Amino acid sequence: MSYNTFANFYDTLTDNISYSKRAAYFDSVIRKFCPNASILLDLACGTGTLSLELAKLGYDVVGTDASAQMLSEAMQKKARILYGEDFENEEPSDPQVEKVLFLCQPMQELDMYGTIDAAICALDSINHITDPAVVQKVFDRVSLFMNPGAVFVFDVNSVYKHREVLGNNVFVFDRDDVYCVWQNSYCEDGFQVQMDLDFFEYDEKNDSYIRTSESFCERAYTDEEIRGFIQKSGLKLAAVYAEDSFDPVAEDTQRIIYVAQK
Repeated sequence: MSYNTFANFYDTLTDNISYSKRAAYFDSVIRKFCPNASILLDLACGTGTLSLELAKLGYDVVGTDASAQMLSEAMQKKARILYGEDFENEEPSDPQVEKVLFLCQPMQELDMYGTIDAAICALDSINHITDPAVVQKVFDRVSLFMNPGAVFVFDVNSVYKHREVLGNNVFVFDRDDVYCVWQNSYCEDGFQVQMDLDFFEYDEKNDSYIRTSESFCERAYTDEEIRGFIQKSGLKLAAVYAEDSFDPVAEDTQRIIYVAQK
């Protein structure tokens, strides 16, 4: 899965997410279990918005993603923050943001230069891996680079969300720069959702629309499976929360937050 087309429109399609609030939430969870955390891994960082927000909170951030196109968007975003939209600044404006390092790596092949105090994996990136054996490799690699006491905070889409919300549904996004039709097909086996996206981008020069497509699949893992990944990687489950809160998980929780500790 390249996500090359998706990368071009990812920020537009996720404009309903407050990344500053998500960063503040992850920070509060990390500080609860590892108060002195400094070096942070943003696993499957995508276009880097969350990485950059966490850097603003004082972390030394390394963002990794398997998509070169996603990371290209992240690097451009970083440059705009440091030097302005038109690159009018001669000096970088934020030393912490300047230190953010982006690496092109699949999650299961994570290879850090040193150890980390905290890791996050946000926006259902774990769900994008449909093979449980590969998910286990991800946890094993993250665990390998964690210092004693370090925490791994990640979210997953719940089985409930895949079955009842995403399911066999169609979603339409009408934005100024793109029109997107998002069609889902649900499979009970593995609680998987096949996602087919068609993007229509207006070409002003030719007064026409250019259509591009992207397809990928997400799998929801049960609580028992997630706990198994954590235990087998040598980590301990520290907490489970619902929907960017410190509340317990309910039957209709759509996003579940797990905290694993070394």
